[in-house]
Amino acid sequence: MAEIAVGIVIDRLISFLGAEVKLFGRLKKEVEDIRIELDYIACFLRQADPMVDKEDSNGGFKLWVQHVREVAFQIEDVMDEYKLYHVPVAQHQQQQGLMASLSRIAHMVQTVKRHLQAASKIRDIKTSVNEIKERSERYRFNTLQHVPGENCNEPIDPRMGLHFVNSEALVGIDSSRQELARRLADAELKRTIVSVVGMGGVGKTTLVKKAFDDEIMAGHFDCHAWITVSQSYRVEVLLRTMMKQMYESRKQSPPVRVDAMDGVELISICRDYLYDKSYIVVFDDVWKEDFWRHIEHALLDNNKGSRILMTTRSMNTAEFCKKSSLVHVHNLEPLPLEQAQELLRRTAFQYDEDKQCPEELNGLTFELVKRCEGLPLAVVAIAGLLATKGKDVGQWKRLLDSLSAELDSSPHLSYVKQILSFSYYDLPYHLKGCFLFMGMFPEDYPISCKRLIRLWIAEGFVKGKHNMTLEEVAMTYLSELINRSLVQVSVIDSIGNVRNCQLHDLMREVVVSKSKELSFIQTCPENLSNHYRVARHLSICNKSNNFPMVVGNYQTHSAIFFDIEELPKSFCFLQFTKSKLLKELDFEGAPLTYIPEELGNLFNLKYLSIRDTKVKKLPRSIAYYKDKQSIYSINTRRGMKLYSNFGSLESLEKLYEVDLEAYSGGNFFRELARLKRLRKLCITKLKSESVNALCDAIQQMIHLQSLRISSIKEEELLHLHKMSSPPVFLRCLRLRGRLMKLPGWIYELRNLTKLTLEWSRISDDSLQILGVLPNLLFFWIFEGYSGAQLHFHKNHFKKLKDLRLCWLNDLKRLIIDEGSLTLVEHLELGPSPQLEELPATISHLKCLKTLSFNNMPMESVRKLLPDGGSDHWKVRHIPNIYFLYFTVKGTQHETYKLGDSRLLELLS
Repeated sequence: MAEIAVGIVIDRLISFLGAEVKLFGRLKKEVEDIRIELDYIACFLRQADPMVDKEDSNGGFKLWVQHVREVAFQIEDVMDEYKLYHVPVAQHQQQQGLMASLSRIAHMVQTVKRHLQAASKIRDIKTSVNEIKERSERYRFNTLQHVPGENCNEPIDPRMGLHFVNSEALVGIDSSRQELARRLADAELKRTIVSVVGMGGVGKTTLVKKAFDDEIMAGHFDCHAWITVSQSYRVEVLLRTMMKQMYESRKQSPPVRVDAMDGVELISICRDYLYDKSYIVVFDDVWKEDFWRHIEHALLDNNKGSRILMTTRSMNTAEFCKKSSLVHVHNLEPLPLEQAQELLRRTAFQYDEDKQCPEELNGLTFELVKRCEGLPLAVVAIAGLLATKGKDVGQWKRLLDSLSAELDSSPHLSYVKQILSFSYYDLPYHLKGCFLFMGMFPEDYPISCKRLIRLWIAEGFVKGKHNMTLEEVAMTYLSELINRSLVQVSVIDSIGNVRNCQLHDLMREVVVSKSKELSFIQTCPENLSNHYRVARHLSICNKSNNFPMVVGNYQTHSAIFFDIEELPKSFCFLQFTKSKLLKELDFEGAPLTYIPEELGNLFNLKYLSIRDTKVKKLPRSIAYYKDKQSIYSINTRRGMKLYSNFGSLESLEKLYEVDLEAYSGGNFFRELARLKRLRKLCITKLKSESVNALCDAIQQMIHLQSLRISSIKEEELLHLHKMSSPPVFLRCLRLRGRLMKLPGWIYELRNLTKLTLEWSRISDDSLQILGVLPNLLFFWIFEGYSGAQLHFHKNHFKKLKDLRLCWLNDLKRLIIDEGSLTLVEHLELGPSPQLEELPATISHLKCLKTLSFNNMPMESVRKLLPDGGSDHWKVRHIPNIYFLYFTVKGTQHETYKLGDSRLLELLS
């Protein structure tokens, strides 16, 4: 974590030295010296941070790393303070004459004063850096050798006992056990790897151990070995251990020189030994993605039906093996709550005389497994602790209420957090800050992936890569956290993109504990006002009206608000005047009605979200953001008004959404055209006479990836044909308004993946140009087509996965050529009251998983029934068919699934 802080500061110092620090004169050399020293410290910390994370690391070494982190934060704050008080002249140009002159003089005096203060702080920081260096040499912290602490005993691996779980204590693994048995016993003769992937504590080792023991007992393989790999290993040691176990499994003695052999010799002798034998080998607890590359040549693919079992928390590790072997991946999920409850009761009362859970404790057992979210490791650990408390309801209730604290202090539970923490320790340095930042979100909170990655970017956690946007890089970070089983996917959209994610409750406990230790995140608003050392990131979740009036301090970088019932205006004023180094402000869902002018004081602000608030306009002071690296995202879900000169926000990448009803004249569009770095734009209440000006502005936005345009009313005509140079990187386009004919420039959008047309009333065949777009995945028409016939031609829409044809009242005939829509997985139709029949070629859509009908006539529904329906043959290959009925347009009333008894009742 210290390495993250130092790395961010070094990047900022480089740009700082290149531009702003020229005014420091002779201090430039001292700042450069600090940067160079931090470079060396960062290289050391990149390797040292994992050692600091470990429970048994030396206390003095931890303290030294903490001091490094704090000095890095001090440097960052000095740079931010300099930037803060190097106020753009634009703020004084609003005044004229004598007042303007006096303001400029006062500003110059204040600037000189701040320069002197910054110079003093830089000298102090340089002294601190030198002292850190001297201290590291004095106490030998500058070496990666283990520094002995108070306890020199070798740490005990808390996972050892997982190999010896009694079969009677196993619950909920039967289906997974059968699946593994089937994979191990199938007829495939080629060497096959079966990887069991899941988060820590989900039961991977226990499951594989039972499957492994079953195969040994059955005698299906000539020899076998079980190898525990873990995070650090030596290939020679693993090979040597494996060879010894192979020989011993056949009651043979291993070669005499096996302990003296190097890696090449071990691989050779292993291959010779396995030449004519079938074998089963388990590699338990594999962490490194390229582990298989080091071991694959020793395990000969001899067409004897050999099997390799692997347990890992990383999907990337499992997938890596596909380069040279058949691979089956088995994702192991936490237990359903009912099975988890059974596991807790069985374990807690296994040594009780009657082995039964009393009725009065049943409710508490369910609440406890809910806190564990079905994680078997935690369930068994809690059950063990409960076994020591008898059947006292009061003690069980106290454990439920204090579970977070017990995870740290109880010897029965502490190993649970320790095992889960291994995943955090194994993270590369650039992912640790991203992962800990997820602790900003409350327990069980569905986290929007787009919101999360924009916050990561604003804080500086994401580093640029060639030919990739920062958001694309950030998405790879999130994907890696998901693949490492640290983050859970909660919502996937119809084209396969992850929309929402969240942390398992117990993994969040790890994050919160680590964040508290590092002063990284602070929550619990009741304690904020008197906390002497406020963290750099504040998460404010408070459903009461007792809102703290002192929140954050000068060094606070981000503040996010959740479940706030009341947000006093005085609080907003204090927040914007006191916490002047803020980078992220996220008020999503807060009862906020206005943003004070003091927003203009936050010159480091990069992210502002007023989504789902009542804010209708931004203050004039937002035009003061002259720094090209300032605010890059403004997010809201309702129409918002911007004041003049908002074009000064040249670094803005997201503007969502702007209400045009309050604007007149062309000044708005001239300002909009200045936002050349925009990647996401939403314009609402557009009038016909403004369309050309909007098109001219959009043509300046060469980086635009998402565009939404909505007319002021349904009948308003949008002449969008003038745009001669559309943004070529556009991926998402939503047009809401009367088009009559599709603009020809849409054909040029080769990167377009998602298109929505509402109210467009297209009546010609211009829709055909969409069929050749090479990357279109999602296409939705809502009152977007007024023709009587809609034809999907052969070889069109080759990649489309989601098609929705809604409220096409004039449609009489739908034609789907064989060879069209071949990859469509979701199809939604109707209401289309004049549609004569469902096309027979729908039976050729083999990838179709879900078919939905809106307000389908009852007679047409009867034709699709499994028993006797004349059209059932067209849809019998589709696993999920739904019928949705609305009370009024767009309002869902009731949903029925084909085959359900409720549907038959509706039709009777």
